[in-house]
Amino acid sequence: MKGCGLRILVTGGAGFIGSHVCDRLLSLGHVVSIIDNLSTGKRENVPPAAHFYEIDLNSPLDEVFAQESPEAVVHHAAHINVTQSVVRPGYDATVNILGSLNLLERCREHHVQRVIYAGTGGALFGEPDYVPVDEGHPVNPISPYGVSKHTVEHYLFSYRENHGLDYTVLRYPNVYGPRQDPHGEAGVVAIFALQLLKGERPVIFGDGSKTRDYCYVGDIVNANVIALNSAHSDVYNLGRGIEVSDLEIFEAVRNAVGSVIEPTYAPVRPGEVEHIALDASKAEKELGWTWTVDLNEGVAEAVAFYRARIEKNRA
Repeated sequence: MKGCGLRILVTGGAGFIGSHVCDRLLSLGHVVSIIDNLSTGKRENVPPAAHFYEIDLNSPLDEVFAQESPEAVVHHAAHINVTQSVVRPGYDATVNILGSLNLLERCREHHVQRVIYAGTGGALFGEPDYVPVDEGHPVNPISPYGVSKHTVEHYLFSYRENHGLDYTVLRYPNVYGPRQDPHGEAGVVAIFALQLLKGERPVIFGDGSKTRDYCYVGDIVNANVIALNSAHSDVYNLGRGIEVSDLEIFEAVRNAVGSVIEPTYAPVRPGEVEHIALDASKAEKELGWTWTVDLNEGVAEAVAFYRARIEKNRA
């Protein structure tokens, strides 16, 4: 799908990662439309140049597809709260599985050429046998969120085999950066930054030793653009392959804020794995993707964004 001026539909385009993807696609000359029900996304994130539809993924989507005639779909809309998926697995499945299936049916009917799917790496493998985790690692998610996100990967394979719909799955690590809201455990940089900037004492769930793989949103956007233009139709882990503990990420945020506040601790939440990092060597080899933004640099960018937002609200 190389070339300029593609018609691209982005689901979840008013959200944190999706809106950054939309900005980049528009800057590259593509025609972008957005589906988002604004349950977690924000209208202020919607680029003015995009065609915006405030609609749920499980709603009839034929009018949107008929109007926009997308050649590609970048699918970010999802229920993303790991902890809530344990409490409400049916709701999680309704949004992530049935909503995605509704989208894929419209893709089939309206002859979409390619789907880029925002998968999960952090919640997919369960407690890993080894770290960093590559694509060959057994998939044993312990949260319904991980189950639902992986289920869509199987549907994508089925639609390619049966209907010729090309796809690329990008399995995300913990993505952070400007515009992120403090929803779910993946938003820990936003949570810590906002609390520390307000002089509040952040909570670390567990003893601080739990690890995650943190990747800056700009690097994730790069992967989406590369996948859109790639001939490969496969599944790829993204990430830095570096374990960062909760205490280390807290200290990185605290240093960027310039605070001396100490955290408090609470019990680990259900559905969370203890240690995870993703091996992205396959993405580097086949897609030519690699991360570029250092953790401290990215955290500083995020903190600057939250600081400016707080100051604007106070003005």
